[in-house]
This record gives sequence, C-alpha cells and structure tokens, in this order.
Amino acid sequence: MGQSKHGLSHSDPQPGPQPASSIDDGFGGRPPELRSHRARLVTRIIHIWFAFSRPMTLGVRAACFDREGRVFLVRHSYVPGWHMPGGGVERGETLGAALIKELSEEGNLELTGEAALVAVYFNSRTSRRDHVAFYRCEVRQIEPKAADREIVEAGFFALDALPEGVTAATRRRLAELAGETPISDIW
Repeated sequence: MGQSKHGLSHSDPQPGPQPASSIDDGFGGRPPELRSHRARLVTRIIHIWFAFSRPMTLGVRAACFDREGRVFLVRHSYVPGWHMPGGGVERGETLGAALIKELSEEGNLELTGEAALVAVYFNSRTSRRDHVAFYRCEVRQIEPKAADREIVEAGFFALDALPEGVTAATRRRLAELAGETPISDIW
C-alpha cells in the first residue's frame, strides 16, 4: 500500500501519494468542494429515507488516538472534509458494537482499551432527529486502510498537523477533548 507523507493509505500499490483521479471514489476523483452539492443531496435522501424507517437516527463517532497521540481521521467519498470515524447504529445493535464495527470498517482499527463516552450530541445541522454518541479511545491499526467507495483517504495525524479540510465539528470535538472549550450539546 502506498503511503503519503501523512501516512494515508491508497488503493494503488505504487508508493507515494497518488493523484485524486487515480482513486475510484465514485465521484470521478473530484475534490470535496466540487461534490458538496451532490453530497448534500445524497445526505438529504438518506435522511428522508430514515425519517420513514426510523423515528430518530443515532450514530457513533470516535476520537481515536494511537500510541504516539495522533488522531485518526477519514475522508469520505460522499461528503466533503476530514472526519473522525463513525456511522449509524442499526436496530438491535448496541452503541459499543456499532463503534467497534465502524472503527474496523473505516480504518481497520482495534480498541486497545475501554472506549470512553464523552457526550451525546444533537446533530441539528444534519436533521432535527439525529444524535451522535461521541467516544474517546486508544486504538491500533491492524493494517493500513485501503481506499474504497466509502473512504477515499484515512490516516493518523498529529494534533498540530491536521490535514487541510478538517470539518468544523471535528475541530470542535478535539478542542473539547483538550479542555480548550466546554462540551456542547450540539454536534
């Protein structure tokens, strides 16, 4: 697997960073700012479907740190920016099981200790029904995450060297964890 200077995994077996056009992200390699309209549309359609199938949506996200204190971030194919890994909690699934599943799927990550629940947020920016359980955890990566249709880039980053495009919500959560700002009720 190729690795960029930030330790990002790519699906191309050639070493070094790959041009965005070489990654099949389902959006023709377009950068996040050019697919944001489509991303908003896809997100809206998903939430309309969930409105009929679920009275409330619940998700998990985690600030995942490795032994060096670096945080793991992912860049999705369907929404712009760098995010902490996470996803939806399915019917019949516990928060803990959903967290373990999402960390494995989005980063080949494995918990090295107990995940600590930081807070449950109302994600009003997504919909009036969405909530996110946010965890802090220590992890190890079993193997580098190869790009796929959902995750186009992933890697560990030093807190003072985050990639360009980290979402405002991700920055807020990291500031809360550092004690720089109080924990909010809103994602």
